[in-house]
Amino acid sequence: MSRVMAVSYGCVVYLFFLAIFLYAIGFVENLPVPGMKTIDSGAAETVAAAFAIDILLLALFAVQHSVMARRGFKRWWTRIVPPTLERSTYVLAASLALALLIWQWRAIPATIWSVDNEAARVTLIGLSWLGWVMVLVATFLIDHFELFGLKQVVDHWHGRRPQPPTFTTPALYKIVRHPIYLGFLFAFWATPHMTAGHLLFAVATTGYIFVGILLEERDLMAHFGEDYRRYRERVPMIFPFPIRRSGRTPRTRRSPA
Repeated sequence: MSRVMAVSYGCVVYLFFLAIFLYAIGFVENLPVPGMKTIDSGAAETVAAAFAIDILLLALFAVQHSVMARRGFKRWWTRIVPPTLERSTYVLAASLALALLIWQWRAIPATIWSVDNEAARVTLIGLSWLGWVMVLVATFLIDHFELFGLKQVVDHWHGRRPQPPTFTTPALYKIVRHPIYLGFLFAFWATPHMTAGHLLFAVATTGYIFVGILLEERDLMAHFGEDYRRYRERVPMIFPFPIRRSGRTPRTRRSPA
């Protein structure tokens, strides 16, 4: 019965995450779908009130992600939550935080820039959608289903013991160390019409991304040691600028963050 409950919980959480993630794409992209809440729609507020509410929502989202992803928190948390369900519970909390942000987001519609040239507009929209594709592809390159908790509950269902995390550098990870974050930057910044609210969202999430990278890489260094140190020397962090390569590339494997 515990295995049935665990796999059911993991599947429901994954489907909930998937629904919120797809809605978030429409939210950021301002998709013209009737009834859809977007980054430039929402309750009318004064600029000061909208700014304060949006900052609180962004801060809650960032704190939830940063705290629950840390190894120290996981060690404490798995005394309460079974290790099999730890990742699914993290995904559930992250999805709820994102759903709350979308639900309560206040638009600040003042225009920061607006691109009229049709070719430039199409290019910016294309870059934004490329970013979302990059995010999704990068999760599958490491282990999409482990990243979002499904693999853990399925392994528990089959009675398989969890394997220790491994370090991989497939495809996009040979170009930049954090292609998921690079994809988000494309998605958040590449827009032909930037409002003050969208700019606030982009600036805050960009700041969080770079703080998150520092915290994540600290954990990766602690876990993978010399392998990850050499990887950092060889591959750019997030922007794929050419760098000098020296020595023989070690054959390594990478685990999901």
